[in-house]
Amino acid sequence: MPETPATMPEDADLRPGDVESRPGSPDSPSNDADTSALAVLRAPQTARVLAASLLGRIPLGAAPLALLIFARETMTLTVAGLLVGAYTAGMAVGQPMLARVADRWRQPPVLWLAMIVSSLGFALAAAHVNLPVTVLAAAIAGAGAPPFESCLRVLWRDLLPAHQVQTAYTLDIAVQEAIFVLGPVVTLAAVGLAGPTGGLAAAALFQAVGTAWFATSDAVRRWRGEPAVRHWAGPLRSGRLRLILAALLLVGAGVGSVTVAATGYAEASGARSWAGWLLAAQATGALAGGLLYVRFASLRRHATLPRATAVFAAGYLPLLLTPAPPAMLALMAISGLALPPLLTIAFVAIDEVAPPGTVAEAFAWAATAFSVGSAAGAAVNGVLLDASGQVTVGFLIAPLAAATATGLLVLFRGRTR
Repeated sequence: MPETPATMPEDADLRPGDVESRPGSPDSPSNDADTSALAVLRAPQTARVLAASLLGRIPLGAAPLALLIFARETMTLTVAGLLVGAYTAGMAVGQPMLARVADRWRQPPVLWLAMIVSSLGFALAAAHVNLPVTVLAAAIAGAGAPPFESCLRVLWRDLLPAHQVQTAYTLDIAVQEAIFVLGPVVTLAAVGLAGPTGGLAAAALFQAVGTAWFATSDAVRRWRGEPAVRHWAGPLRSGRLRLILAALLLVGAGVGSVTVAATGYAEASGARSWAGWLLAAQATGALAGGLLYVRFASLRRHATLPRATAVFAAGYLPLLLTPAPPAMLALMAISGLALPPLLTIAFVAIDEVAPPGTVAEAFAWAATAFSVGSAAGAAVNGVLLDASGQVTVGFLIAPLAAATATGLLVLFRGRTR
């Protein structure tokens, strides 16, 4: 019979975020010499699949800003937020379904088909037939986004020894922040060269190149899903996984809201291009936070998911000051520091609590929870900013959502089995 939370083995009853150093675990002191980022990157195939997946994920950082800039040529900030929400909501629906198929079969056919569908969505959005079609096209572009995150993370256990897997998760999340540094820069450069539709074209191009490089690697072509008893709910039958997903949804709402808030702040400052630099500064801070988390094992040993969400919430509070743009760049960088450690802790916990044969889908649900939250945060914040006209209001959602996630994790920490 399908495994239920009540029958899960006692060893798997690890509370979300309670990642501690245990004998033989990835963080065990005896393995420190073998768990460096360089050791992971030197393993066969790891550098290629990591780089290819990052290239294919450039649209995650480029598409939201590209849609905002494209929409703001003729539409209100509310409609621009709606397009971003449609794209991220499309990803929320598409990622788990695509990952479920990959979990049960193979990755390359899923990745190729997804890329084609997403590219068609970007092309239809750029055509701007009318508002309903444009919103639908943005949703299609998101729904077809290839599931690079989940496909990559299930490869680590095949490519690396057990004691290096957590380092691979952390490295992936840390380096992934380059997406949100390069994405806005790519969008701004493409818009400067080709106009408002240039950002959409660039997102589709990077996605296609990344898919080709990733899907043709030996590691991806060899991988097969793990045989297991299947259940209609997949990994969602795990109560502890649902708790982690709820926290990630709230964290995503905070991150998504800041994308729109930064655009509103930039417009109020008199230069819309500041939005891209503000988001790039936040991603740079996140990159630094991730690299520090890789470097210092003591941070990993004492980290828990409730603590990480609390620090994440605190990092967003200074944005409420909305100072001049140069100072705002520094505050945005600070706000990004805690996100990679938070996601690393969440992914380690997800890997432990996901039922057998559903790990890729579990990772996809994590991306979905984050995307749904991001879509909701972007859409709600667009309405709030248009209604209030106050830039500061736009930066309220992030700390409030993260504080709620912290409370949720603390409240149910010992009750979910």
